[in-house]
Amino acid sequence: MAEKAISDKETKRSAREELARRWALVSEPRPDDAGGPRAALLLNEITWVADPIKRIFNPLVVAPAKSPKTVMLLPGFGSHPRRMRYMAQTMKAAGHVARHWGMGFNLGATAERFEAVEQRLCEIHEEAGEPIVLVGWSLGGVIARELAKRHPEKVCKVLTLGSPFSGSPRANNGWRAYQAIAGHRVDQPEVDADPAEKPPVETIAFWSPMDGVVLPRSARGREGERDREISVRCTHMGFVEAPEAVQAVLRELDNG
Repeated sequence: MAEKAISDKETKRSAREELARRWALVSEPRPDDAGGPRAALLLNEITWVADPIKRIFNPLVVAPAKSPKTVMLLPGFGSHPRRMRYMAQTMKAAGHVARHWGMGFNLGATAERFEAVEQRLCEIHEEAGEPIVLVGWSLGGVIARELAKRHPEKVCKVLTLGSPFSGSPRANNGWRAYQAIAGHRVDQPEVDADPAEKPPVETIAFWSPMDGVVLPRSARGREGERDREISVRCTHMGFVEAPEAVQAVLRELDNG
């Protein structure tokens, strides 16, 4: 009984220490040169819930793919693959093979999670028998870029959707939540990476001037950090829901 009491006490103390550590991460000041999108844009993010309703009255016309591809979809931070289901369905309707990343919620770029995604990429590539396309939303796009750097022979193209790969990793309105949940600083991930370094494959950055989470210039990138950039008008949450964004991705899949 005494040993159990001591063990319970140590467990509670460890939990309190971990909570305090994460609270300290959340409380860190934002650098002066790393402001996120305006508050009005952040509030506008809630409008993504209307996108499925809009599609009922204005369904997306999906044209057959000119060159069907195998695509791996990587969700954004805090999101589940289900949030990319509509995009996956439109890809399949066009004739592409859409595969999810093989895990549940994306809770940060930990070493263990990255290793699992690497394995998933290798499996999908082996099944496809040819290089595949990586489509990553937000943090998923940052991970996709790193996958392409490590396995360029398995990836033919990378599409990032509102991904904060350029400039300060705190130039967004989600870095505090990331640090609280992932348990490490957003600029000190467990995976050795340089987000701004362009992968050695064709890399296209989708960004939106209406993005309320990631600063548009961070998602757009600079010359040399991506091959091309494409602007779409949607919220950050709408990158995988808004017809304009989904249609733009489908066009890019047919572009080469």
